[in-house]
Amino acid sequence: PRQTRRDERAALAESLSAPLSVDDALDSGAELVYSRHGLPREVLRKLRRGHWAIEDQLDLHGMNRVQAADAVSEFLRRCLQRRLRCVRIGHGKGLGSHNREPVLKVKLRKWLLREEVLAYCQAPAAWGGSGALLVLLKSR
Repeated sequence: PRQTRRDERAALAESLSAPLSVDDALDSGAELVYSRHGLPREVLRKLRRGHWAIEDQLDLHGMNRVQAADAVSEFLRRCLQRRLRCVRIGHGKGLGSHNREPVLKVKLRKWLLREEVLAYCQAPAAWGGSGALLVLLKSR
């Protein structure tokens, strides 16, 4: 509960200082953003705006790198089996790590380079902001 409250306070503070539009955020390069080559840019805009409902989520808070890598791999495997399209992965902002750096956020960039991942972007402030990603998976 305390972590949730801290995340919500951080998300509120971030929303008050966030870029004015989704396009500004995508263009700034400050977000963790990816889309598969050839995928229209509009897909990222739709993902960021909540066009797809979040069907499941994974919280990596409190995990080390090895635990988090395994959890992400298993989570994506199960999501594919269940034919889910849009999921959220909460990686945190690194406030509890050495030098207060977002270690798992950086690692996710590599872990999500998988065939089943079409795109991902930073979650809107209400869903975790810079401490979470929305991930769009291939549909079968």
